[in-house]
Amino acid sequence: MNELFEKTVKSISEIIKFNSEQGEPQKGMPFGKANADCLDYFLQLARSFGFETVNYDNYAGEVIFGEGEDFAILAHLDVVPAGNGWTRKPFGGEIDYENARIWGRGAMDDKGPAIICLYCLKQLKDEGFAPSKRIRLIVGCNEESGWECIRHFNECSVMPETGFSPDADFPVIYAEKGILHLQITFPVKGDYSSLVGGNAANMVCDECSVKAEADGKKLKKYNLKFENGLIVSRGKSAHGSTPEQGVNAIAPILQYLGLKEVHKKLFKQQFKLTGLKDETGRLTFSANTIRGGKNFVTAVCDVRYPATFSAEKILSAFEGENYQILSRQAPLFNDKQCRLVKVLCDTYNEVTGKNMQPVAIGGGTYARALKCGAAFGPEEEGEENVIHQPDEYITFEKIEKCLKIYKLAIERLCK
Repeated sequence: MNELFEKTVKSISEIIKFNSEQGEPQKGMPFGKANADCLDYFLQLARSFGFETVNYDNYAGEVIFGEGEDFAILAHLDVVPAGNGWTRKPFGGEIDYENARIWGRGAMDDKGPAIICLYCLKQLKDEGFAPSKRIRLIVGCNEESGWECIRHFNECSVMPETGFSPDADFPVIYAEKGILHLQITFPVKGDYSSLVGGNAANMVCDECSVKAEADGKKLKKYNLKFENGLIVSRGKSAHGSTPEQGVNAIAPILQYLGLKEVHKKLFKQQFKLTGLKDETGRLTFSANTIRGGKNFVTAVCDVRYPATFSAEKILSAFEGENYQILSRQAPLFNDKQCRLVKVLCDTYNEVTGKNMQPVAIGGGTYARALKCGAAFGPEEEGEENVIHQPDEYITFEKIEKCLKIYKLAIERLCK
């Protein structure tokens, strides 16, 4: 391993050790102390490389390289909750030389790529590269749960118009679906309490429990457990944009409780939306968190709709329901032949020897915060999906590949 690679691995390991889930706000730390400490680590590392940095009140940070027209690299340092099912420490940052990987929450989403991009800037600077643009590596601290980081950044500074986000898939993302997070409340009746499931709006629920009378036949029918006085359902987490890759733990609990109408709306009919599609894909709907008592059930649902549709069209399907919009993000749609998309795609293909075309995704990245933005890596077709999963990891091979791809892309777009 060369020195650059070794230092990149060590820094990824170190930054994973900060539990940068959204925490309780403290004075001057809107997303909690560990989150702020994570940002401070990143900015201190950048300063040690000789870069100018800015801390936007612990909402976001920025590393600046060069002068001229602004060009953005947008990444995030916050992570989704660790969730259940880990066999490694989620915030251990374990460097596993035997399996050639680093384990931990954020390894791929998005701390690993953020660190890699920082080291690409360092390498370019050390080689004497003089960018014709002012490269602004902007790292947010609230991407996974609300984008308050971007809103605050826009209040304090001016967002560049063009750039990329290393927070999705290769070869390059030309379009992203629109995203709605809706909280829907249903009136119900039942002899139960303490209904709780899910950790985040954008993660398929992997565990749900309720305090209710244990019925052996129904427990077996719905594959549930009775533990410590609770009925427990366990599923498999997945990213909210790909709910079909997970197993939602909420559905069996609703069936066990006999909440047929709620189950039908959330998991069968899905408000008659799932047939909608265009070239960017089909609409997905996933009820990812749930809370309730004997008189109500409240679910938070993740809706990803095709990029050529409007939010108003989607919301019309919920007329008559008691719902609240928790967050919304408009779709992103770029011309596949625009310079940004073409350079990024060509760079990936050149480094890897592949011949792939730009793709659309259901995930939402910081790229949509730009006038002309594209998500660019680090995942690749055919790889195991580890994002938002237990035992998230990044391989040494991925780090080496991304160091080459991101460096060349930055050089070409900013020469």
